[in-house]
Amino acid sequence: MERGSFGTKIGVILATAGSAVGLGNIWRFPYMTGENGGAAFIFIYLICVFILGIPGMIAEFIIGRHSAANAVRAYKNMGGKCWSYVGLMGAITSMIILGFYAVIAGWCLQYLYAALMGNIGGDVTSVQNYFKEFVSNPIEPIVWTITFILITHFVVTKGVKKGIEKVSNILMPTLFVLLLIIVISSCTLPGAIKGIEFLFYPDFSKVTSKVLLDALGQGFFSLSLGTACLCTYASYFSRQTDLLKSSIQIAGIDTIIAIFAGLMIFPAAFSVGVNPDSGPALIFITLPNVFQQAFGSLPVFAYIIGVLFYALLALAALTSTISMHEIGTAFFFEELHISRKKGAWIETGICICIGILCSLSQGAAKINIFGVDFLSCCDFLTSDILLPLGSFLTCILIGRVVDKHVVKDEFTNWGTVSRSFYAIWLFGIRWVCPICIIFVFLHQLHII
Repeated sequence: MERGSFGTKIGVILATAGSAVGLGNIWRFPYMTGENGGAAFIFIYLICVFILGIPGMIAEFIIGRHSAANAVRAYKNMGGKCWSYVGLMGAITSMIILGFYAVIAGWCLQYLYAALMGNIGGDVTSVQNYFKEFVSNPIEPIVWTITFILITHFVVTKGVKKGIEKVSNILMPTLFVLLLIIVISSCTLPGAIKGIEFLFYPDFSKVTSKVLLDALGQGFFSLSLGTACLCTYASYFSRQTDLLKSSIQIAGIDTIIAIFAGLMIFPAAFSVGVNPDSGPALIFITLPNVFQQAFGSLPVFAYIIGVLFYALLALAALTSTISMHEIGTAFFFEELHISRKKGAWIETGICICIGILCSLSQGAAKINIFGVDFLSCCDFLTSDILLPLGSFLTCILIGRVVDKHVVKDEFTNWGTVSRSFYAIWLFGIRWVCPICIIFVFLHQLHII
């Protein structure tokens, strides 16, 4: 069975970076940066990316490229049958994430449509009411959720080179251009300098153990560790792909876009005296009001910024959902020995079912588990439990189970690239990363 592969080096970087870049870069990173000391948090975050993010990324790359198979088979090939369950856990995790992620991505499509029609406006209360009425509607959010999953499905069924790589080569530059346009517009507003200072002026007095753990967690989740996404994409890498260099480039793109998202949000917010909230409220309630106030003197410009912003969110979401869909698609069509299209339809069907339940749980129906709405429960299960567990076990597999010669050959491309950092990286995977992940896990569960 022919699996396909990425055709170019830039395709590898943009597609894999696209899997990491998502809605979390747009709202979670800027908010956490502002809440935890601005530049001080960014500095700590960058350190965390180097000690946890990049090493963990390389570990998943090694598993995927060495096996050239879907996540379940890749983990089995590297460690034996019992380790295949780690790959299966990653595939299931990605399905759950895609299910609830598509709900929020669907909201972005609705807001993009509403922005194009000029239907988003008014004061904070009217914007808030608009959001509440929309998410509690039993039909519209589901339609947008299914639409987004089907768009993702269409890209994935085209294959690795003609689908994922080709679309990523278009989406990622477009996303960056849109982001740059809004950043420039935001930073040229009156009083925007205060937002820039807030983002970049280090306030080390706010650095606490919580800030350190938040930065560690952001570095972990921002790069999609533990979802089997990186492992799956690496299975399409060529033998000439420099894993260390690629991981640094991908982490760099992800971080730059996250920082630019802060430059998009904080200058505009400070210009009108609004403190951004976290979570969906930032994207769907606070920022529409911020942009309207900031660019209100130029209605046409305010309209354009609103449209560009939600187009940006939709593109960022799509780059992530494509990678999550591919994990399950690869698993089904390889393990069930069916066509890629049939495998994609199985993945799509499962994710649509999860998405419908998540969408209804936001107000249209009472779908709760242990008193928590279904979407939030899916978020907690994946982000707080399955992702850290999957990444922790991956570090154990590569650091302590797989033959060191196999690991070294993959890291150094069979001796054709520098071995200088191999010993440092291996020490990190064996000791530093597992300890960091344990701290992230305990922090997510509010134990520390």
